[in-house]
Amino acid sequence: MGKLKAIIFDVDGTLAETERDGHRLAFNQAFSEMGLPWQWSAEFYGPLLEVSGGKERLIAYVHQYHPQFEPPVELEVWAAQLHRQKTKYYRQLLLEGSIPLRPGIARLITEARREGIRLAIATTSILPNVMALLEKFFHPTIFELIAAGDIVPQKKPTPDIYHYVLEQMNLSPRECIVIEDSQAGVQAATQAGLPTLVTQNEYTQDHDFSGAIAVLSDLGEPDAPFEVIRGELGSATYTTLETLAFLQKQALGNG
Repeated sequence: MGKLKAIIFDVDGTLAETERDGHRLAFNQAFSEMGLPWQWSAEFYGPLLEVSGGKERLIAYVHQYHPQFEPPVELEVWAAQLHRQKTKYYRQLLLEGSIPLRPGIARLITEARREGIRLAIATTSILPNVMALLEKFFHPTIFELIAAGDIVPQKKPTPDIYHYVLEQMNLSPRECIVIEDSQAGVQAATQAGLPTLVTQNEYTQDHDFSGAIAVLSDLGEPDAPFEVIRGELGSATYTTLETLAFLQKQALGNG
């Protein structure tokens, strides 16, 4: 039975509430700058997240809601241009402190580093956005590998990004645990054979998390326990390395 050697984190909605409080607002600012009368409310943005990747999400939005829109250049080129502007605003929101880490993230990462657990990132978000978040809250070098954006041919829910992480870190799925927040993320991780813990958020609370070991409201803190949505965590009220090892043992026992 494999010993826990690494934790692989998704970013958006997992490390921080970046979707609602970051990317959505940054898209709206980019729309205004370009003179577009589009604004994505928090409620409207939820269904848009079914499309992984910011550029891909924007293109899908145009196709579905503004099929008559004619950008000044090819749609894919235009989307990439707007996305670059959006990234500028996103970084500004981070610097202003408008996007907090989710409960338990900083504490768990500190514990993992102290105990020599390897850390990695696996996300569809583009690298500049990921680095902006990590530079705000951590030193990016604490993550051994940052797999982001278009580094693999297909984004989640395909397992490409997780296969890439395992290959680059020379790890077996049995030596890792993934922390995700979405149905697409769970599908990607579990297809790669990785035990997966979910911390859901307001945009993913209705997702199908079949295959996840457990589903929590968040990682919890000693003075702010998590809510167990699904799964067995014994007497734990907040997530520690011991909790993750317990969940990993469950997953391997069922594998």
